[in-house]
Amino acid sequence: MFLFEGSDRKKEEERIRSEGRLPPGQALTVKFPVLHYGAVPAFNPATWDLRISGEVEQEQRWTWDEFNQLPRTNLVMDIHCVTHWSKFDTRWEGVSVQTLVAQGFIKLKPTAAYVMQHAEYGFTANLPLNVVLQENFLLATHFDGQPLTPDHGYPLRGMVGALSASPELETPYFWKGAKWLRGLEFMTADRRGFWEQAGYHNRADVWKEERFG
Repeated sequence: MFLFEGSDRKKEEERIRSEGRLPPGQALTVKFPVLHYGAVPAFNPATWDLRISGEVEQEQRWTWDEFNQLPRTNLVMDIHCVTHWSKFDTRWEGVSVQTLVAQGFIKLKPTAAYVMQHAEYGFTANLPLNVVLQENFLLATHFDGQPLTPDHGYPLRGMVGALSASPELETPYFWKGAKWLRGLEFMTADRRGFWEQAGYHNRADVWKEERFG
Protein backbone atom coordinates (compact mmCIF):
# COMPACT_ATOMS: atom_id res chain seq x y z
CA MET A 1 0.00 0.00 0.00
CA PHE A 2 1.34 3.46 -0.87
CA LEU A 3 1.99 5.53 2.24
CA PHE A 4 1.65 9.30 2.06
CA GLU A 5 4.35 11.28 3.84
CA GLY A 6 4.88 14.97 4.49
CA SER A 7 3.45 17.17 1.76
CA ASP A 8 1.94 14.15 -0.03
CA ARG A 9 -0.10 13.31 3.06
CA LYS A 10 -1.26 16.92 3.29
CA LYS A 11 -2.32 16.95 -0.36
CA GLU A 12 -4.26 13.74 0.13
CA GLU A 13 -5.93 15.19 3.23
CA GLU A 14 -6.98 18.29 1.26
CA ARG A 15 -8.36 16.11 -1.53
CA ILE A 16 -10.48 14.16 0.94
CA ARG A 17 -11.58 17.38 2.64
CA SER A 18 -12.68 18.79 -0.74
CA GLU A 19 -14.84 15.69 -1.22
CA GLY A 20 -16.63 16.45 2.06
CA ARG A 21 -15.35 13.29 3.74
CA LEU A 22 -13.17 14.78 6.50
CA PRO A 23 -15.22 15.68 9.60
CA PRO A 24 -14.38 18.83 11.60
CA GLY A 25 -11.38 18.50 13.90
CA GLN A 26 -10.06 15.39 12.16
CA ALA A 27 -6.76 14.72 10.35
CA LEU A 28 -5.81 12.00 7.87
CA THR A 29 -3.65 9.11 9.09
CA VAL A 30 -2.14 6.37 6.95
CA LYS A 31 -1.41 4.25 10.04
CA PHE A 32 -3.95 2.34 12.11
CA PRO A 33 -3.44 3.52 15.71
CA VAL A 34 -4.17 1.07 18.52
CA LEU A 35 -6.20 2.51 21.39
CA HIS A 36 -7.97 0.56 24.11
CA TYR A 37 -8.28 0.25 27.87
CA GLY A 38 -6.81 -2.83 29.52
CA ALA A 39 -5.09 -5.97 28.27
CA VAL A 40 -5.72 -7.86 25.04
CA PRO A 41 -7.77 -10.98 25.87
CA ALA A 42 -6.89 -14.49 24.74
CA PHE A 43 -9.15 -16.25 22.24
CA ASN A 44 -10.18 -19.89 22.51
CA PRO A 45 -12.40 -20.94 19.59
CA ALA A 46 -13.60 -23.98 21.54
CA THR A 47 -15.18 -21.88 24.30
CA TRP A 48 -15.93 -18.57 22.54
CA ASP A 49 -19.55 -17.66 21.90
CA LEU A 50 -21.65 -14.66 20.90
CA ARG A 51 -24.90 -14.13 22.78
CA ILE A 52 -27.97 -12.26 21.54
CA SER A 53 -30.25 -11.25 24.41
CA GLY A 54 -32.84 -8.79 25.67
CA GLU A 55 -35.75 -7.59 23.54
CA VAL A 56 -35.71 -10.49 21.07
CA GLU A 57 -38.26 -13.21 20.45
CA GLN A 58 -35.65 -15.88 21.16
CA GLU A 59 -32.22 -15.45 22.70
CA GLN A 60 -29.35 -16.83 20.65
CA ARG A 61 -25.93 -18.30 21.38
CA TRP A 62 -23.59 -18.86 18.47
CA THR A 63 -20.30 -20.73 18.76
CA TRP A 64 -17.35 -19.50 16.70
CA ASP A 65 -18.04 -22.10 14.02
CA GLU A 66 -21.75 -21.24 13.96
CA PHE A 67 -21.06 -17.51 13.75
CA ASN A 68 -18.84 -18.06 10.74
CA GLN A 69 -21.73 -19.77 8.92
CA LEU A 70 -23.86 -16.60 9.06
CA PRO A 71 -24.22 -14.43 5.91
CA ARG A 72 -21.12 -12.36 5.19
CA THR A 73 -20.86 -8.70 4.19
CA ASN A 74 -17.96 -6.64 2.80
CA LEU A 75 -17.80 -2.88 3.29
CA VAL A 76 -15.42 -0.03 2.43
CA MET A 77 -15.71 2.66 5.10
CA ASP A 78 -14.03 5.79 6.42
CA ILE A 79 -13.37 5.57 10.16
CA HIS A 80 -13.01 8.48 12.57
CA CYS A 81 -11.50 8.29 16.06
CA VAL A 82 -12.38 10.73 18.84
CA THR A 83 -8.61 11.31 19.26
CA HIS A 84 -8.76 13.27 15.95
CA TRP A 85 -7.42 10.76 13.41
CA SER A 86 -9.36 9.55 10.39
CA LYS A 87 -8.53 6.64 8.08
CA PHE A 88 -10.17 6.40 4.67
CA ASP A 89 -11.34 3.64 2.33
CA THR A 90 -10.74 0.88 4.88
CA ARG A 91 -11.98 -2.59 3.89
CA TRP A 92 -13.95 -4.72 6.34
CA GLU A 93 -15.61 -8.12 6.29
CA GLY A 94 -18.05 -9.55 8.78
CA VAL A 95 -21.71 -10.03 9.60
CA SER A 96 -24.33 -7.30 9.23
CA VAL A 97 -26.94 -7.00 11.99
CA GLN A 98 -29.24 -5.46 9.39
CA THR A 99 -28.96 -8.70 7.38
CA LEU A 100 -29.43 -10.92 10.44
CA VAL A 101 -32.69 -9.15 11.27
CA ALA A 102 -33.90 -9.06 7.66
CA GLN A 103 -33.26 -12.79 7.22
CA GLY A 104 -34.78 -13.79 10.57
CA PHE A 105 -31.62 -14.88 12.38
CA ILE A 106 -32.51 -12.25 14.99
CA LYS A 107 -36.20 -11.55 15.62
CA LEU A 108 -36.63 -8.26 17.46
CA LYS A 109 -39.52 -7.40 19.73
CA PRO A 110 -41.31 -4.10 18.92
CA THR A 111 -39.97 -2.77 22.22
CA ALA A 112 -36.32 -2.94 21.09
CA ALA A 113 -34.90 0.59 20.73
CA TYR A 114 -31.24 0.47 21.85
CA VAL A 115 -28.34 -1.98 21.76
CA MET A 116 -25.55 -2.62 24.23
CA GLN A 117 -22.42 -4.28 22.90
CA HIS A 118 -20.90 -6.53 25.57
CA ALA A 119 -17.20 -7.31 25.20
CA GLU A 120 -14.47 -9.11 27.13
CA TYR A 121 -13.67 -7.90 30.67
CA GLY A 122 -17.18 -6.45 31.00
CA PHE A 123 -16.51 -3.60 28.55
CA THR A 124 -19.65 -2.10 27.00
CA ALA A 125 -20.58 0.29 24.18
CA ASN A 126 -24.11 1.54 23.52
CA LEU A 127 -25.86 2.62 20.32
CA PRO A 128 -29.42 3.37 19.22
CA LEU A 129 -31.02 0.45 17.40
CA ASN A 130 -31.49 2.54 14.25
CA VAL A 131 -27.69 2.96 13.98
CA VAL A 132 -26.99 -0.75 14.57
CA LEU A 133 -29.47 -1.56 11.78
CA GLN A 134 -27.77 0.79 9.31
CA GLU A 135 -25.60 -0.75 6.61
CA ASN A 136 -22.50 0.95 8.08
CA PHE A 137 -22.55 -1.17 11.28
CA LEU A 138 -20.80 -4.52 11.06
CA LEU A 139 -19.77 -7.36 13.34
CA ALA A 140 -16.31 -7.44 11.82
CA THR A 141 -13.91 -10.37 11.63
CA HIS A 142 -11.52 -9.14 8.89
CA PHE A 143 -9.69 -5.92 8.02
CA ASP A 144 -8.02 -5.36 4.64
CA GLY A 145 -8.52 -8.98 3.64
CA GLN A 146 -6.96 -10.48 6.78
CA PRO A 147 -8.37 -11.59 10.14
CA LEU A 148 -8.34 -8.81 12.71
CA THR A 149 -5.16 -8.59 14.74
CA PRO A 150 -5.56 -9.12 18.52
CA ASP A 151 -4.86 -5.42 19.15
CA HIS A 152 -7.72 -4.46 16.84
CA GLY A 153 -10.28 -6.79 18.39
CA TYR A 154 -9.69 -10.33 17.14
CA PRO A 155 -11.74 -12.39 16.70
CA LEU A 156 -14.77 -10.05 16.53
CA ARG A 157 -15.46 -6.36 16.98
CA GLY A 158 -18.31 -3.97 16.43
CA MET A 159 -17.43 -1.74 13.50
CA VAL A 160 -19.07 1.55 12.54
CA GLY A 161 -17.87 4.01 9.92
CA ALA A 162 -18.91 6.30 7.09
CA LEU A 163 -20.01 5.08 3.67
CA SER A 164 -19.16 7.49 0.86
CA ALA A 165 -22.13 6.23 -1.16
CA SER A 166 -24.53 6.84 1.76
CA PRO A 167 -23.49 10.11 3.44
CA GLU A 168 -26.90 10.44 5.08
CA LEU A 169 -26.21 7.54 7.46
CA GLU A 170 -25.37 8.51 11.02
CA THR A 171 -21.67 8.01 11.75
CA PRO A 172 -20.48 7.78 15.36
CA TYR A 173 -16.86 7.97 16.47
CA PHE A 174 -14.85 4.76 16.28
CA TRP A 175 -15.11 3.87 19.99
CA LYS A 176 -18.80 3.09 19.47
CA GLY A 177 -17.78 -0.26 18.00
CA ALA A 178 -16.56 -2.56 20.80
CA LYS A 179 -13.45 -4.72 20.38
CA TRP A 180 -13.48 -8.40 21.46
CA LEU A 181 -17.26 -8.53 21.19
CA ARG A 182 -19.15 -11.26 23.04
CA GLY A 183 -22.79 -10.17 23.00
CA LEU A 184 -25.52 -7.86 21.78
CA GLU A 185 -28.22 -6.89 24.26
CA PHE A 186 -31.31 -5.29 22.72
CA MET A 187 -32.92 -2.86 25.17
CA THR A 188 -36.09 -0.81 25.62
CA ALA A 189 -34.20 2.15 27.11
CA ASP A 190 -30.69 3.52 26.70
CA ARG A 191 -27.85 2.74 29.11
CA ARG A 192 -24.44 4.37 28.88
CA GLY A 193 -21.45 2.24 28.00
CA PHE A 194 -17.94 2.28 29.49
CA TRP A 195 -16.61 5.43 27.81
CA GLU A 196 -19.94 7.24 28.02
CA GLN A 197 -19.92 6.76 31.81
CA ALA A 198 -16.41 8.25 31.78
CA GLY A 199 -17.64 11.48 30.16
CA TYR A 200 -17.63 10.80 26.43
CA HIS A 201 -20.65 11.89 24.39
CA ASN A 202 -23.55 9.45 24.39
CA ARG A 203 -24.48 9.90 20.72
CA ALA A 204 -20.98 10.72 19.33
CA ASP A 205 -21.89 12.01 15.87
CA VAL A 206 -18.61 12.76 14.06
CA TRP A 207 -20.10 15.52 11.88
CA LYS A 208 -21.38 17.38 14.94
CA GLU A 209 -18.09 16.85 16.83
CA GLU A 210 -19.91 15.20 19.70
CA ARG A 211 -16.75 14.11 21.51
CA PHE A 212 -17.57 14.72 25.17
CA GLY A 213 -20.77 14.95 27.15
